[in-house]
Amino acid sequence: MKRIIFLLVVLITLPTFAQTDAETIKKIYNASLSNGKSYEWLDYLSNQIGGRLSGSLNAERAVKWTKEELEKLGLDKVWLQPVMVPKWVRGMPEFAYIETEPGKTINVNICALGGSVATPVLGIKANVIEVHSIEELKILGKEKIEGKIVFFNRPMDETLINTFSAYGGSVDQRSGAREAVKYGAIATIVRSMNLRLDDFPHTGAMNYGDTPINQRIPSAAISTNDAVLLSAMIKLDKNIKFYFKQNCKQLKDVLSYNVIGEITGSQFPNEYIVVGGHLDSWDLGDGAHDDGAGCMQSMDVLRLLKEIGIKPKRTIRVVLFMNEENGLRGGKKYAAEAKRKGENHIFALESDSGGFTPRGFSFDCSDENFNQVLGWKSLFEPYLVHYFKKGGSGADIGPLKNESIVLAGLRPDSQRYFDYHHASTDTFDVINKRELELGAATMAALVYLYDKYGVNPIKNKK
Repeated sequence: MKRIIFLLVVLITLPTFAQTDAETIKKIYNASLSNGKSYEWLDYLSNQIGGRLSGSLNAERAVKWTKEELEKLGLDKVWLQPVMVPKWVRGMPEFAYIETEPGKTINVNICALGGSVATPVLGIKANVIEVHSIEELKILGKEKIEGKIVFFNRPMDETLINTFSAYGGSVDQRSGAREAVKYGAIATIVRSMNLRLDDFPHTGAMNYGDTPINQRIPSAAISTNDAVLLSAMIKLDKNIKFYFKQNCKQLKDVLSYNVIGEITGSQFPNEYIVVGGHLDSWDLGDGAHDDGAGCMQSMDVLRLLKEIGIKPKRTIRVVLFMNEENGLRGGKKYAAEAKRKGENHIFALESDSGGFTPRGFSFDCSDENFNQVLGWKSLFEPYLVHYFKKGGSGADIGPLKNESIVLAGLRPDSQRYFDYHHASTDTFDVINKRELELGAATMAALVYLYDKYGVNPIKNKK
């Protein structure tokens, strides 16, 4: 009889809880759309500070400014977490051309890939061999590759609706230099990871693996338009030459910081919820989408909760991670410190897919915890947020993974993201204010629900 009464009470109160949550989430969206700070903050970060490559002066300025802004919010604690990061510098702008015969050249758009070595002082000029995969190098062999520039020209798959899947299917070429050098290549040129045909080269991290320093060859990205041109010209004349010069350099690691602010939980202060993005960016644009947007949205999550009067049960932290782009040092350091201190992180949410219209979330968690979040899906549907899938979360929160934590990534509409990703076009003027603020509200709503209900208790007992 007691069990029947209990079930009746649960059934009666469920609609009340759902209604209360719907009302609170509406307040969050209203506050973000009418009085959000993410767009204003991003304007300053992008236009007054600019690109924030790890180890740069701008990265240092961004750390100082974001810490000051978090302190203005009246959080319970704001601090800097030291982390050593790599310092790679681009140097003078790159220069390249295709030579059809001596004295006849066509200039093309390139940029050094992050982590690449420089060319010799006078540059590199050689014949080009086009490939579409790293595996193709083995088929061609040293006889056909030695002394040439290898041109990796596999486009992102435009038939895939999930553009991140298309990106993942082509990004291995970016580190093709470590394989090409084994066959005697003297440099590599890589088609930019971009679904659009344009004149803007896209940088991004490459690595040499265990290639000895004195055997490393320079690598650069070429714009998609110029990749198409180069491919066509090679087909017409295999004797054409490619010239490029770049001046990049890897320096010693330098000290930087993760920027952290928190609201201490009123009931469960030792259960931690994290929301964040990465503060560093590439140097070609101002990093508005990647990942200034995610950082400013994450800061606004805590501000929005305070504005509408929510006093969190659990400790909620915003973490602005340093060095996601070329090392992931910030994410690894945060996770290592959390483990050292024995902190119980139950939920972490990352925004690192641009400031476009939010579509939903992907979750890295147990089936029990995924079923829990599916029960909240209807609360997001009035805001056209329908995508709730198991899958990846975010690079910076990945090191926190354990058996009980729920990791999530905000999933905005991705169709335009790779037009700007790692390119000089990633600037504040391509940010839409309303889309950015919808994303901040969507993140705040999910954080509110995890703070209120926690994660699946069955998983916590394991």
